[in-house]
Amino acid sequence: MTPEQPYRPTPMALATPSAAFTAESIDAALVGIDDLEAVPLAEHVGRFDAVHAALTDALSAIDRV
Repeated sequence: MTPEQPYRPTPMALATPSAAFTAESIDAALVGIDDLEAVPLAEHVGRFDAVHAALTDALSAIDRV
C-alpha cells in the first residue's frame, strides 16, 4: 500500500462467528493502524473506524462461540 492508495480493510463480517475472535483476526484488524504515521491525517479517522468495527465484531462473536 502506498500513500496514494486508500486503505481498504478486510471485512471481518465474512468470518464465521466461531472463527471471528482469534488472535489472527485481532492482529489483522490492527494492521490498519500499523503505519499510521505514514498516512495522511485525513485518512486516520477512516482507519480507526475500520479497526474499531473489526474489533467490535470480534468481541461480539464471543457470545456466539
